[in-house]
Amino acid sequence: MIRVLIVDDDPFIRESMKMILELDPELRVVGACGDGNEAHRFFTDGQTADVVLMDIRMPNCSGVEGTLNIKRASPDTRVLILTTFDDDDYIVEALRNGASGYLLKNIPPDRIVQGIKTVHQGNWLIHPDIARKLTGWIHPQSPAQAQAEAALEQVTQSRKDPFARFEAYGLTPTEKQVVEKIAEGLSNKEIAQELFLSEGTIKNYISEILSKLGLRDRTQIAILYWKHED
Repeated sequence: MIRVLIVDDDPFIRESMKMILELDPELRVVGACGDGNEAHRFFTDGQTADVVLMDIRMPNCSGVEGTLNIKRASPDTRVLILTTFDDDDYIVEALRNGASGYLLKNIPPDRIVQGIKTVHQGNWLIHPDIARKLTGWIHPQSPAQAQAEAALEQVTQSRKDPFARFEAYGLTPTEKQVVEKIAEGLSNKEIAQELFLSEGTIKNYISEILSKLGLRDRTQIAILYWKHED
């Protein structure tokens, strides 16, 4: 059972999120707070949570500051930022303060649930649009690098290796298997049966694959895979 603390200044969102999360038998909402200060007090009062689902823009104490205080009070707790705002400065500061992931509120509820499970396992989870920005900030691409990448792409196409392009993203052997099964049109349940894993584990793998590849959904994974067979 994953214990989740919801932090959002909107009471309606707090209640709605609680209802959504508790539909999953693996999650239990242990509290709901209106800002980062309340969330910090939750931990200093001796209560615990495995994952904090944290809004980023709140009065009194933002999710950025709240993340820092929570990580100081409970280093093992994972913080997943969830917001409607795509704000570069907030993103960087939240990650620097110890957030394990960052998602936008416009994603489907099941992706939020998957995100909680993913960060609970110790993985990073960042919305693909934001991941691309962060990559650009950390590794700005020079003209020479762009030319080299284009040349590598031509070689990749000629090899007709469906996994040649994937190599740069650091997929694990199991993740590659999951990609192949998705490309074959298998459902999560069917993939789980073939790989002798739980359906929940497969969902976590897919979430991680989407994050690594900067893609939105399973369809894009399949398209990227079969593109090399043309």
